Amino acid sequence: SDYFSESNAWQYYWFVPQDIPGLIKTTGGEERFTQKLDSMFSLHPTEDDKLPIFSTGMIGQYAHGNEPSHHVAYLYDYIGKPSETQKLVRQILNEQYKNEPNGHCGNEDCGQMSSWYIFSSMGFYPVNAAQGTYMLGVPLFESAEINLPGGKKFNIKTSNFTDGNMFVANVKLNGEDLDRAYITHDEIVDGGELLFEMSKKPVDKVLKTPKPNTIY
Repeated sequence: SDYFSESNAWQYYWFVPQDIPGLIKTTGGEERFTQKLDSMFSLHPTEDDKLPIFSTGMIGQYAHGNEPSHHVAYLYDYIGKPSETQKLVRQILNEQYKNEPNGHCGNEDCGQMSSWYIFSSMGFYPVNAAQGTYMLGVPLFESAEINLPGGKKFNIKTSNFTDGNMFVANVKLNGEDLDRAYITHDEIVDGGELLFEMSKKPVDKVLKTPKPNTIY
């Protein structure tokens, strides 16, 4: 369509990072939103579909090779289905990045393809970067460490980490169970420990999500 630049209506539909609860309501509520989100990752293009430029790394209509799609796998966090976020994020990390010169599926564009990998491999991602929050996903590594100014460190650790345990049963921040699907930038820069308790089976639960129009 002439009304979209380097993308299409499927990919731009979800690009309301400042108010995902509002998008859920506009879509018709959680059930309709879930159906449409499921379709995003399962409605595969046909050979005669005319796709926009940078439609690479396709999972259904999701195009990992183009930035407007990059937050979409994390939207399951907003509807009490974090295991779907974890499954998709792990799939993208494992299938769409390789340790070779042409190792990612899209245009790097100031580092976005690589930054998605770095954030997601640590277990979180800034769906709304201006808000100061990071939605939780699933870590790719058993442990990671962020070195911060003043000698502080933010440690990402796991328990029950194996190749088969690709889901998250529980998350603790500085020893306390998290009742929310996000951490804040301030919590990271303060230093501390984020612990992911891994599980072989999906564990879905409704967790608090960031409030729209709120800076954390």
